[in-house]
Amino acid sequence: MRLTVLGCAGSFPGPESACSAYLVEAEGFRLLIDFGSGSLSALQRYAGIGAVDAIMLTHLHCDHMLDACTYVVVRRYAPGGPLPPLPVYAPMGAAERISAAYSSENEPVDDVYTFYGLQPGTFPIGPFTVTADRVNHPIETYGVRVEHNGKVLAYSSDTAPCDSLLRLAQGADLFLCEASYLDGVENPPDLHLTGGEAGEAATKADVGKLLLTHLVPAWVSEASTVEAASAAYAGPVEVVRPGSRYDL
Repeated sequence: MRLTVLGCAGSFPGPESACSAYLVEAEGFRLLIDFGSGSLSALQRYAGIGAVDAIMLTHLHCDHMLDACTYVVVRRYAPGGPLPPLPVYAPMGAAERISAAYSSENEPVDDVYTFYGLQPGTFPIGPFTVTADRVNHPIETYGVRVEHNGKVLAYSSDTAPCDSLLRLAQGADLFLCEASYLDGVENPPDLHLTGGEAGEAATKADVGKLLLTHLVPAWVSEASTVEAASAAYAGPVEVVRPGSRYDL
């Protein structure tokens, strides 16, 4: 299993990165987890414009799904003819959300995507065993655990601390975890994690490596975030970059 980071900026594209998008590959199958603002560019750079077999949208905030709207053009108007409908696993309302963003007439996109409603549980996507569970964010949001050949990738999506995050991350080889807020300041509740909280979750879940993502470059100090995470978690800590690849 291979993870390629296409975008990792939090809330809005940063000067060096698109928003959240992560390509997970095994046995020739490519699962795109989130498809945030600007990440279609990175998909072409690091994989290929048609290099997707399924999409999972963890929630319907723009920084995690907006380029799924732009991708309608890619698949509907390909030079060789329309591409087959792509499976999309997403919270309820995803079809309407994408249709509304793509066209002011709410043009249906069922010729481009086949939608499957996300709910807590375990299910197959291609060669992967995927577990999704609700996490602590203001709208319906799912953290994800992806397993293949005994290896585990866990992804927090956007969340404040919660028990479901720890269950999803338990024993993971890689824990891709958001760290949007700074430690030591008063942050809004039930929205995002700090670096220290990400480190605490990694320790409690006994993960192999902590990958920090969804930092907001304009608002947070990367160095402070890494320092806080490392103080709470004794294992390896890394801030992901666009194009970073991790083999499990």
